[in-house]
Amino acid sequence: MSENPDKPNTNEAGESKSSDSEQGLEDAVEGSDEALQKNIKSGSPSTQRMQRPHSSPPRFVTVEELLDTAKGVANMALAHEIVVNGDFRIKPVELPEDSLEKRVKDIVHKAFWDCLSVQLSEDPPTYDHAIKLVGEIKETLLSFLLPGHSRLRNQIMEVLDLDLIKQEAENGALDISKLAEFIIGMMGTVCAPARDEEVKKLKDIKEIVPLFRAIFSVLDLMKVDMANFAVTSIRPHLMQQSVEYERKKFQQLLEKQPNSLDFVTQWLEEAADDLMNQKYKNALPAEGGAADSGDSPMPNPVAVQNYAYLKLLKWDHLQRPFPETVLMDQARFQELQLQLEQLTILGAVLLVTFSMAAPGISSQADFAEKLKTIVKILLTDAHLPSFHLKDALTTIGEKVCLEVSGCLALCGLTPFTTEKETVLKGQIQAVASPDDPIRRIIDSRILIFLESYLASGHQKPLPTVPGGLGPVQKELEEVAVKFVRLVNYNKMVFSPYYDAILNRAQAGEGQREETQNPSMLQAPSCQHRARRGVRTHEP
Repeated sequence: MSENPDKPNTNEAGESKSSDSEQGLEDAVEGSDEALQKNIKSGSPSTQRMQRPHSSPPRFVTVEELLDTAKGVANMALAHEIVVNGDFRIKPVELPEDSLEKRVKDIVHKAFWDCLSVQLSEDPPTYDHAIKLVGEIKETLLSFLLPGHSRLRNQIMEVLDLDLIKQEAENGALDISKLAEFIIGMMGTVCAPARDEEVKKLKDIKEIVPLFRAIFSVLDLMKVDMANFAVTSIRPHLMQQSVEYERKKFQQLLEKQPNSLDFVTQWLEEAADDLMNQKYKNALPAEGGAADSGDSPMPNPVAVQNYAYLKLLKWDHLQRPFPETVLMDQARFQELQLQLEQLTILGAVLLVTFSMAAPGISSQADFAEKLKTIVKILLTDAHLPSFHLKDALTTIGEKVCLEVSGCLALCGLTPFTTEKETVLKGQIQAVASPDDPIRRIIDSRILIFLESYLASGHQKPLPTVPGGLGPVQKELEEVAVKFVRLVNYNKMVFSPYYDAILNRAQAGEGQREETQNPSMLQAPSCQHRARRGVRTHEP
């Protein structure tokens, strides 16, 4: 997991009470056989399965139950996000400029600071508002300290003694500038290194009201830094308990909403049905664990689950509901799906180009990397609705031909003829079609590699990248690592539910309610997890 660049200075203070940030947290293949690729892509359930009745009849729920359920889901999603997303960060709240909330906030803040300015302008000055602000600053600074920071705590308590400050104000002996100087110095001691510059700028502000406004602005940023440091600190501890926590929260949701496994059941049953068909079993690599033997009517659960996760990479998110147990990661699966689509196009373009060019071209690492970078840049906006793949491939074809011709000339090789350039451009443009043979081959081999990677578990060495994917091996392995981590964590949390569903499917339709029986859904033992080849370390 990536380190927090804003991690506070822990020499004097660097940790914060996580309670201040809870609200902010919550506001947070074709391959050898085309059949595998075709089946995963389609993802279309049968009419019979789409019309399958719910496992339990609907029932009325109270508002309190809905609120409790919503809170449980929010907490579960938050814990999941912290554990799965190593880059999880709390960000300061920034209201839209034209929003009503921002206008109201600006009006209220202006009225407050105007009132403070009026009080300090009186003769003699009135310090009621200023003393309240000093009290808030005092509590904030104290919240940044660790229990062992007794010296800093004593300094803050002594200098920012509100009773003493009130007496000084009543006797006209209060030096507000001296208090501000102490506050700035203490902020510089306890802040994260990334805030040193902001704290330093406070010393240049001479007017009291603008100075206090700036102090509170920097303190707000320091609270966010401390909250992020707290998240980083608790992540290893949270990881140890998150699997049981998420499973417990989901079980509570399941008890309130018994039909919360309907889409999961449909998802797994489809994967099992696909694998039971012999041509799909033959399409899987040997490591995928097809059916155990000829006398077993069902593929083994590991193979079914792995295949089901592959189907998520070809999911029609607009037309089909996502399985409930992976719903919190739907955005991540969509991102992986987009990355793989771009990787497929990139791999197809490079394969076509190197096949057409002279053999010496593809062996030049610098040129191959340069060409890959150019194509990746031209595909950067593929996630935008305004992106048109055909237009982008036309531009890519022009640029690729130009680069190849230049490289051939530098190498003293025969340059591309006009006819060859036309053929290459045409083949690159053809990649826009999902039915293009080159694109289908690349797509198929990517899925086979991901399935092999997923099935390999802890085994070393990792699967070899299939032929034709060499130029995109680095990018493909990066995606594979993300995919496998996501899948293995999901398996650790929800494998008891998946096993119960697949066992019921293997035994026949039977009593559908057994899937929701809490007694069947006990946490898997360590031996169970080891047997399934599921990683138990941090995803």
